[in-house]
Amino acid sequence: MTGSDPVVLLVEDEAPMRRLLRLSLAAHGFRVIEAQTGALGLSLAASHNPDVLLLDLGLPDGDGIDVVRRLREWSRTPVIVLSARGREDDKVAALDAGADDYLTKPFGVGELLARVRVALRHGAAATPSGESALETPGLRIDLARREVTVDGREVALTPTEYRILVLLAHNAGRVLTHRQILKEVWGQAHVGQSHTVRVHVAELRKKIEADPARPRRLITEPGVGYRLRDREGTTDAES
Repeated sequence: MTGSDPVVLLVEDEAPMRRLLRLSLAAHGFRVIEAQTGALGLSLAASHNPDVLLLDLGLPDGDGIDVVRRLREWSRTPVIVLSARGREDDKVAALDAGADDYLTKPFGVGELLARVRVALRHGAAATPSGESALETPGLRIDLARREVTVDGREVALTPTEYRILVLLAHNAGRVLTHRQILKEVWGQAHVGQSHTVRVHVAELRKKIEADPARPRRLITEPGVGYRLRDREGTTDAES
């Protein structure tokens, strides 16, 4: 193998299965990185930027579907789910969360290798984000750890506040409308509920602004929506 061999991150808690997959993949020119838990898998995904992730759903520290959701907040690495759960509902849930493919155990090594090759082609065609953190002046979001620091101080956000902040940070400097935020954070059914956004943004400002009434980071665009400042600037009055 060489440094140019594709890297596969295997997140699987069963040692015999890990060994079988490691040997099979290595024999076909893949470099394999292993994790036994979802938390370690996310950390390795951030530090090693694998070409493909093979993910078991039944992990000791949580459901693999949650791992997919968290990964998709910052990475487009192809994900192939490997699971003993064969129900259609489980497959739909994994794919809806952002998985690219789903193999039900037991499966043949040949089929797995074929799915990995397809995932590699899809990954090469996509534009990788390569982001494990988002930063704007004085604000840092560690996407792998779901940690937010403001001026070096860690702040605790609710899941909804976190999703809003990540969405704005991915689009830093751009104005996002109330409708866009509602659709991305709450779903299409909530696009008319602008008040919901205003309430959560007000709470978010209390945690990331020195003076929430005179925000320097999360700026209101009157009648339109919100913008996360991407560079230092003067204070904008709240509207």
